[in-house]
Amino acid sequence: MRLKGYRQSSNVEDRRGMSVGRGGAAIGGGGIVLLLVFALVTGQDPMQVLDQVTGTQSQVGGGEKGTMGAPSDEMGQFASTVLASTEDVWGQLMSGSGGGYAAPTLVLFSGAVNSACGFASAAVGPFYCPGDSKVYVDLSFFDELSRRFGASGDFAQAYVIAHEVGHHVQNLLGLSEQVQRARQRASEQEGNALSVSMELQADCFAGVWGYHAQSANLIEPGDFEEGMRAASAIGDDTLQKQAQGYTVPETWTHGSSAKRVEWLRRGLTSGDPNECDTFGSGGV
Repeated sequence: MRLKGYRQSSNVEDRRGMSVGRGGAAIGGGGIVLLLVFALVTGQDPMQVLDQVTGTQSQVGGGEKGTMGAPSDEMGQFASTVLASTEDVWGQLMSGSGGGYAAPTLVLFSGAVNSACGFASAAVGPFYCPGDSKVYVDLSFFDELSRRFGASGDFAQAYVIAHEVGHHVQNLLGLSEQVQRARQRASEQEGNALSVSMELQADCFAGVWGYHAQSANLIEPGDFEEGMRAASAIGDDTLQKQAQGYTVPETWTHGSSAKRVEWLRRGLTSGDPNECDTFGSGGV
């Protein structure tokens, strides 16, 4: 990606190196993604598994505050520049909507973090919390993505951030609340299917950002292929096959590798959020 000289977002909160005010053990960077794999295999909620591992209960809150503004280190500046690009793209795409686009804050942390959605270890991977409109990323996840799953490259990393920003867009559109209400009335399998649709749509939204980032000359040859390799590497079926040798589709919460690639590609080729209806187009 061509990121040198481009604007960096000031909507970055750097909590790296800060202690987290919660009792119990924390799972460090080496456990990143492994908890997700285990949860996929067993069909459990990753946060419930985390509580069992740490021996404590998740709690809403989190009083620690990090330094606001673009970080000075290379990886922090990378994340800040990608976030700025998502702000530009979604700001333009949602300029005609009722409230326009309110950008999320990107929280960089290491090891564990408190959010309005509760305590989280880095092992749960990057996540978006609708309660505080913040995207949470432990940047060591990118090392894990490359080393353990062979999904390297700067666009693969940018795709991860753009995917979580996609969840923020869903929240602004009211989709997150609608799906949450529907899940409360649904069976476990139906709830999982709704989660898959949410994740595939976030993949598509990430692709929409990539399409417009290409128009802004941020994209280099091979970048989109990096993103699709990353999407394929973290599909539910791929993770389950690696962990146990077979798949259990009814426990999937993010979608198969093929579907994740398909919806990311749809966003990358269309650049149109209206093409991302994973709920009405057989996305699951």
